[in-house]
Amino acid sequence: MRSLTFVIGTGRSGSTTLSRILNTHPDVLSLNEYMASVGHAAFPEGQVSGGEFWEALFRPTPYFANMIRSGLLMPEFLYTRRPGQYTAQSTGIPALSLMVLPHLTDHPDGLLDEIRAAVIDWPDRTAAEHHEALFEWLGARWGRTAAVERSGYSTDWAPGLRAAFPYAKFVHLFRDGPDCALSMSRHPGYRVITLLREIKERTGVESFGDLTDEDVRSLPPDLAPLLNERFDPALVQERGFPLRRFGALWSELVAQGAWFLDELPAAQRMTLAYEDLLDAPQEELARLAAFIGVEPSRQWLDGACAQLDDSRRGSARKQLAPAELDDLRNSCAPGTRALEDRPS
Repeated sequence: MRSLTFVIGTGRSGSTTLSRILNTHPDVLSLNEYMASVGHAAFPEGQVSGGEFWEALFRPTPYFANMIRSGLLMPEFLYTRRPGQYTAQSTGIPALSLMVLPHLTDHPDGLLDEIRAAVIDWPDRTAAEHHEALFEWLGARWGRTAAVERSGYSTDWAPGLRAAFPYAKFVHLFRDGPDCALSMSRHPGYRVITLLREIKERTGVESFGDLTDEDVRSLPPDLAPLLNERFDPALVQERGFPLRRFGALWSELVAQGAWFLDELPAAQRMTLAYEDLLDAPQEELARLAAFIGVEPSRQWLDGACAQLDDSRRGSARKQLAPAELDDLRNSCAPGTRALEDRPS
């Protein structure tokens, strides 16, 4: 690809809309939730065969598969809206099929077959080189010259992506803290994330692969089932959460993103505030296009602006009682300070 850009951020910050907008640009290959889909398993060390790379693209993402089997669907699960030959209950939905391919085509099963035929016999090379080759293949398939990957909850990925693709550019997308945290609190994925983080905190493990049977037995009955392939969705949907937990999560993620960008050369970094995008969509999208390396045509800008929705701005202020709003703002304060100190 002529250009590779990663949009990192907390999620719940207008990032899905941004992926849709980028997908309408004739020169942009929009890789929606690619990193969230393939995960760390798609970046093993050493040389990787084409067949091994294909398995990393095909095998279902465990975290998402468990949610779907449990009837806990996220709006980002595009494949489940128009299901094809794969199901979570039988075959499992391939990693690329759940969110990435339905963003690109109305026929994700056919595209998945094309990808398998293309990559299965690729020579041994590093995982990063395989991903680059796939981006090239997809770009050629649609005549796109610039790839933009965007996943929610992705700031933790940034250092590894920088190491794998040192030439890549990064956009840090963020939204007003209380509004974003409130949105997180109502999203099934972020509710699960919060509970899984609690499991790690209680057991002291860094990854779930380190959990012992004793660790699992030590967990309360409203947490332990979440580690199963199937669980009662009410454990997530009906649980009460203090909003400040999501404010603290927002602060942690935006600070992580701001600190990462601060270490990048100026030519490889850009910040984008969701509120600025709403206030000045033409200017901000033109700036983004120039950073990516594509032309911000008038036709694209007009169509893109029509996709932006200003109705959710200020949701926390409109919907929360004053004391609850103050508590949420306090939990967001560390992240707000990190953004105020961000590089220009």
